Amino acid sequence: MVYDIREERVNKVLKIARKYLTWVQNSVLEGEITTAQLARLKAELIETIDTQEDSVIFYKLRSTAYFQREILGVEKGGEEQFL
Repeated sequence: MVYDIREERVNKVLKIARKYLTWVQNSVLEGEITTAQLARLKAELIETIDTQEDSVIFYKLRSTAYFQREILGVEKGGEEQFL
């Protein structure tokens, strides 16, 4: 999932998305998610974003067999939790 959200809503969107996905970089999250979880995530986001100004894009991979991630430079994000 990638997003471009107005500054006043960014923290809310990130908090919602991190319930379902792993934050990996500014405005980028990834992870395995069920169809039901994706529906809940989208519903929560629709309640939060302004569809006239904000953008959220989901990339769906049908199989992990064809997925490879390579990082150049600093690895951001990760599994850490924050309060």
